[in-house]
Amino acid sequence: MEKKFAIIDIETTGGRAARDKITEVAIVLHNGSEIIDQYETLIDPECHIPYGITELTGITDEMVAGAPKFYEVAKKVVELTEGAVFVAHNVRFDYSFIQEEFRRLGYTYTRKKLCTVRMSRKSFPGLRSYSLSNLIRHFNLNVGARHRAMGDTMATVDLFERILNCDSTEEDIKQMVNLGVREAFLPANFSMEKIHALPEASGVYYFHDESGNVIYVGKSMNIQKRIAEHFSAKTEKARKLQQAAFDVTFEITGSELIALLLESHEIKRLRPVINRAQKIRQFPYVIHTFENDKGYLCFEIKKTTIKDRKTLQVIASYPKQANAKGWLRGIQKQFQLCLKHCHLENKTGPCFDYHLSQCLGACIGEEPPESYNERAIEAKEALDTNFLQPDFILIDKGRNADENAVILIENGEYQGFGYVEMESLSGQVDELRDSVKFYEHNPEVMRILQSYMAKENGMKMIKF
Repeated sequence: MEKKFAIIDIETTGGRAARDKITEVAIVLHNGSEIIDQYETLIDPECHIPYGITELTGITDEMVAGAPKFYEVAKKVVELTEGAVFVAHNVRFDYSFIQEEFRRLGYTYTRKKLCTVRMSRKSFPGLRSYSLSNLIRHFNLNVGARHRAMGDTMATVDLFERILNCDSTEEDIKQMVNLGVREAFLPANFSMEKIHALPEASGVYYFHDESGNVIYVGKSMNIQKRIAEHFSAKTEKARKLQQAAFDVTFEITGSELIALLLESHEIKRLRPVINRAQKIRQFPYVIHTFENDKGYLCFEIKKTTIKDRKTLQVIASYPKQANAKGWLRGIQKQFQLCLKHCHLENKTGPCFDYHLSQCLGACIGEEPPESYNERAIEAKEALDTNFLQPDFILIDKGRNADENAVILIENGEYQGFGYVEMESLSGQVDELRDSVKFYEHNPEVMRILQSYMAKENGMKMIKF
């Protein structure tokens, strides 16, 4: 087991590392048996501390006015944590702030990490909550001032020592510190330090072979975690990566949607040998519409060739029949369309949904074509590849707090994406369009956009 742990807690001006600053830090060094050193200091964040934060922590602007700035204690933080596992309760929060402070100074800070929230869940299953406050109450942990760095650190130390006394803790800690990676599965040119140096951010990653060729492209909301999973899994794809990967590179996107779009583009451009998803470049299955002899607007899934597509009113294309059926069933339910007029059921008499009062009777002529077709046209518009309206821009989160991602749809087609600092713009559409790097339009990216936009994702839409 690792023999040196840096148990850390920080106080900050807010909850976002890219925007907010550290106001206090406490570090307690532990060798797995006892405390061997400790350090604490207030930090001048060089910005105002919000009233709500002062109410919570008791730290005021006046208290930090004479405190050192982070760059003045950065060397001490490096020295204390060198060779140690970075331990915290909800480690991602504290670690991300420390990393960001070093990034602002132009340095990369990387340490192995261990989260006492995760360890507590494993060591003490069945508790109502694993927040530090609840664990303090449950175990009567040794704690000084709450929501002050050293007070919360000492409570975490007490918790950590209790975890160490549990059965199987040594192996659990090793597994968590190594992100579940079996070091024996790591390729020769990889190390745990290399994996820990990867960003815990959304983006696209590329595995390269010894000659530098890209052999696999993937995307993840947490690049580090996903790559670690490749070296812990026992799947056939993981085995190939474990054997062939020599290096990994990445591109941070900030936006999950852009990660999806970029991954799709890069797989088609590079055609990596290990990728299987999205290798299908053709979309032979279509949903097309036509009006039957009774005047009802109908939908049908059909496998097509380029030649016979010209004779159909195609509204969407898919790589597999199951994909097409899933989309059509969703639209049929949403707009109360008839199963028979969607060619999802083939029998005489009323359709199954009619018996459930989910079809208004178009299948047996009870609902006239005029009222039925109003809903069918709405369904067609919702399903159409040129969805919503032809021209709009999506604004999503960017790679840092100062920028936003921009995705452009024009003339009903995906044009590409880019990044802007919104505060520096006047908000004109032409300015946003100028930020876009153009990418190929294809049915697959439209499926990605449709699927993503159907979710609650906080994106802003600008129509033009």
